[in-house]
Amino acid sequence: MARTNPFTFIQQVRQETAKVTWPTRRETMISTIMVLIMVFLASVFFFAADQLFSWVFDLVFGI
Repeated sequence: MARTNPFTFIQQVRQETAKVTWPTRRETMISTIMVLIMVFLASVFFFAADQLFSWVFDLVFGI
């Protein structure tokens, strides 16, 4: 395996970083809000499912 000197490596990293399309502040905010909404919805769903399964379990086994 060929070794690259650190200076060349840093140059290559900078070249590759320049090719990246970075999101705008607005895109980042929208994505963050969407993630938080989905986390909230998933937590409500799993809470409701847990309560339903608990109720059914208590009903079936009478505990």
